[in-house]
Amino acid sequence: MDSGNTAWLLASAALVCLMIPGIAFFYGGMVGSRRILNMMMMCFGSASLVAILWVLFGYSAAFGNSLGSLGLLGNPVEFFGLEQLLTEDPAAALPGALFAVFQLMFACVTTALVAGAAAGRMKFGAWMVFAGLWAALVYFPVAHWVFAFDNEDGTVVGGWIANMLGAIDFAGGTAVHMNAGVAALALALVLGRSRGWPQVVSRPHNRPLVILGASLLWVGWYGFNAGSALSAGHTAAVVFLNTAVAAAAGLLGWALMERLRLGRSSTLGAASGLIAGLVAITPACGAVSPLGAVAIGAIAGLVCSLAIEWKFRLGYDDSLDVVGVHLVGGIIGTLLIGFFATDAAPNGVSGVFYGGGWSQLGIQAVATVAVLAYSFILTWAIAKALDLVMGLRVPEEHELKGIDLAAHSESAYFNDDEPAELGAPARQ
Repeated sequence: MDSGNTAWLLASAALVCLMIPGIAFFYGGMVGSRRILNMMMMCFGSASLVAILWVLFGYSAAFGNSLGSLGLLGNPVEFFGLEQLLTEDPAAALPGALFAVFQLMFACVTTALVAGAAAGRMKFGAWMVFAGLWAALVYFPVAHWVFAFDNEDGTVVGGWIANMLGAIDFAGGTAVHMNAGVAALALALVLGRSRGWPQVVSRPHNRPLVILGASLLWVGWYGFNAGSALSAGHTAAVVFLNTAVAAAAGLLGWALMERLRLGRSSTLGAASGLIAGLVAITPACGAVSPLGAVAIGAIAGLVCSLAIEWKFRLGYDDSLDVVGVHLVGGIIGTLLIGFFATDAAPNGVSGVFYGGGWSQLGIQAVATVAVLAYSFILTWAIAKALDLVMGLRVPEEHELKGIDLAAHSESAYFNDDEPAELGAPARQ
């Protein structure tokens, strides 16, 4: 094993873990002041649950040997409990436990992203059950499709998108961002609109928290993308560079669109544009040149800034714009590989603009449609079943007054002359 590569992936796993509090702060600042604790608990709670499921069967379902030859699902009991990873394999390039924990962070981040569509109106218990079922039935299979590659000796058969289809998704445009974005859409449709929406729209209560969350995500994203190279070398360096410039272009693109449409550029828009650029470059970071990364980031910033308005026209209440940023940004990045990919980049594939023809674009489109269809249908079915069995919505009174006290018996903010917690002793 190469100690440098091992050290880089250890650091990358920690950086991706940093994205979980990044999502919590980003989402928490965007909701009302009486909903922030519930929003953060949804992020941390789902991530914790997914971590346990990953040990039990999630890693096996995602990276175990495929059941059958179609590459649809890994054997969910192959690595049950992950005890096999405790013994060092001298022939392995990286410790198996390290790869498992790196990919665990991807599963946690993806599930937490979906929470943004349910802000302030979903029972916490129902969310936790939903998150567990969604990870097991949606994320783990899709991760197998996209991230599980066949072994060179043929002893392990991986997922169909990675091996049979040959779509390029370096770090999760399909498995993470499109998957979470379309799941958020399905969940929002089953949950229904917030009370009073769209006439009454909840405003971000703490924009500095949004900026803090975006900053943590920006830093963590370098581990997310460059860590996916699985080595500290040329590929990781190119991916790191492409990620940096795409994020900057996304911020500038969103700010420019706001300036043209509204006459001003907002801090919330800048943070959202940054995330849009990062989302879009995630699948393409190993396939394009730095100029291609700038183009993809800028296009994502421009288009996603318009896409967040679709919810008002189409009537779905995606509270924190998971659809407009992650779904749309993921689609943009995945499809634009078909245009901007260059064989000089680590993936070694050329798109339309570099003389590669239209075939790669067609492959990217098939992967996109497959993930969107599977995730939307399964997510809608899970949410609908839970709504019938246990109910998803909090009572209207709790929704209107804020869910923090009702769900967690806590408030994020209080005056000095008020008790710290309603009905609870003050803490020293």
